[in-house]
Amino acid sequence: MTAPSEGTPEGTPEDTPGEAHDAAHEYAAGRAPRIPGPRPAGDDLEPPELVPAPPPPHRVLKSLLGAWALAACSAEETQAVEDHLTECAPCAEEALRLRDAVGLLHPEETLDLKPLLRSRVLEDCLGRRPARIPVPVWAGPYDTETARLDALLRDFGEAEWDTPVRLKWFQEERRRTRRTTVSGVIGHLLTVDGLVATALGLDDPLGPHAPPGGPAGRTEHFWSSDARPGTGAVRDPWREQGHTLVRTVSFAGRGAAELSVDYGPFALPLADAFLERAFECWVHASDIAEAVDYPYGPPSGPHLHRMIDLAARLLPTALAGRRRSGLAAPPRGLVAAGAPGRTLHLEIEGAGGGSWDIALDSPAAKPSREHTVAEVALDGVEFCQLAAGHISPEDAAVGQTGDREAIRDVLFAAASLSRL
Repeated sequence: MTAPSEGTPEGTPEDTPGEAHDAAHEYAAGRAPRIPGPRPAGDDLEPPELVPAPPPPHRVLKSLLGAWALAACSAEETQAVEDHLTECAPCAEEALRLRDAVGLLHPEETLDLKPLLRSRVLEDCLGRRPARIPVPVWAGPYDTETARLDALLRDFGEAEWDTPVRLKWFQEERRRTRRTTVSGVIGHLLTVDGLVATALGLDDPLGPHAPPGGPAGRTEHFWSSDARPGTGAVRDPWREQGHTLVRTVSFAGRGAAELSVDYGPFALPLADAFLERAFECWVHASDIAEAVDYPYGPPSGPHLHRMIDLAARLLPTALAGRRRSGLAAPPRGLVAAGAPGRTLHLEIEGAGGGSWDIALDSPAAKPSREHTVAEVALDGVEFCQLAAGHISPEDAAVGQTGDREAIRDVLFAAASLSRL
């Protein structure tokens, strides 16, 4: 037995001639010679090369297309699917269809129409092709407000029609109320709109034996009549009458605006009567919406401005009527018709706002900024609530300067414009 040579680890076999030949051959070929036997552990060892896993089969990737379209795949699955889509045309087409279908999915939205939708649609339609017979400008607010109220009523069931509604108005020095139902409110609108209908030569909704007098007497007659439509049945005649009124004045021509409408204690030109009916329709629609707990906004700015303008023009006459009844201070001086006299400047803020000068001493006097003794500022909707008798003059948030007595008289005159 021979001893191992120096440099050869004990227990390590020496290279055989064949192995040495192979090492020399590799060296000559430019490759490092292979060292036989196990290599000692050390920091210079390279990690073994990782072999990538094969991609999932076609059937698996196809089953993931729905989850991929919904963005519900993991990062690895998403990468595998997208790599597959670059190579498989049928799967790519299916993925495109699924992604388009996902785009059609959306969260549920409210079915209530936006308040301005109707006006936008009409504006667009009329802009493309104007109406052959246009609605007069002064009838536009009535046409709009009756349509808004009808949209609120359209889906009412039997229970909603019997919902209690409390009507409010201002009489003399205090606020009055009257209890009715949603059906009763629409009957009230139907009977008072009938005053405009009869002025146009149309049928009176109360029939040929309608009682004489103003809105209050006609309404009481309707409410106590056995022949009145029951609950929701009153909507159809009210809506049909509104359509007929708008259609009639649209064909009547310009002269119809000055036709007088008799309200019993007073009369209004037809154009102002349509504004007054639009105002009352909005006020009572708000009463109904409040009773059924449904949001209801004010009219559009231009329509609200016309309603405020009508109330402002009626203030001098209302103030004179309160003086005759001893409910307002007497005039400070006699003013000839058309001559300038004491004036209150009314500033209405917000949507529909503007400014008006109110003659204080006589309806025939001419308002004059040089003779202004007081100024009042009010929000537009709040002024309308005051004119509707829904808030008292003492509760109105008013900015005021000047003659306190004149201011009080005008605020109470505005509240006196209301009625049942």
